[in-house]
Amino acid sequence: MNAVRYVKKAKKGNKEALLQLILAEKDDYYRLALTYMGNSHDAMDAMEDMIVRLYENIGQLKKEEAFYSWSRTILANSCKALLRKRQKLVPLDDAAMNSKLTEDLDLALPNDPYRHSDQQMDIRQMLLHLNEQQQEAIQLKYWHDLDYQTIADMMGVPVGTVKSRIFQGLKKMRELYGGETDG
Repeated sequence: MNAVRYVKKAKKGNKEALLQLILAEKDDYYRLALTYMGNSHDAMDAMEDMIVRLYENIGQLKKEEAFYSWSRTILANSCKALLRKRQKLVPLDDAAMNSKLTEDLDLALPNDPYRHSDQQMDIRQMLLHLNEQQQEAIQLKYWHDLDYQTIADMMGVPVGTVKSRIFQGLKKMRELYGGETDG
């Protein structure tokens, strides 16, 4: 798929082109929304909100090649807005919620070989000891394999702040769990 060509078509009002762009990354969008929202129903609501915002604002996108970074930022902002609107916090330390999130991720990624590993459960437990900004940055970097600039755009902070949050979060996790330290 030539994403830039589809973005140009979408900017001219071609709904099918926008749909193709979204469908090409639908699994990644869903996993990202699920990370923020904690359950599949709310993740789908956030994705619907993202699609509406993309359709309404695609004309404002200046660089066609930045479509996926821009759309992920819109999705993250949609998730945060929905969470604020519902005055709902994802209780990451709630075992039931973690179990539900695991079930939802299993449905979203049935062939992921790392889904049931003990290592993944340990990482979830370790993340509970970090602040929300550190958790978000680490999850976006290592669970969604996003680059620093995309994470910075999504979080609305400079790249250096993202790197610092990740570094400090990983450092705290190493201190808590006795891992090796750099330097």
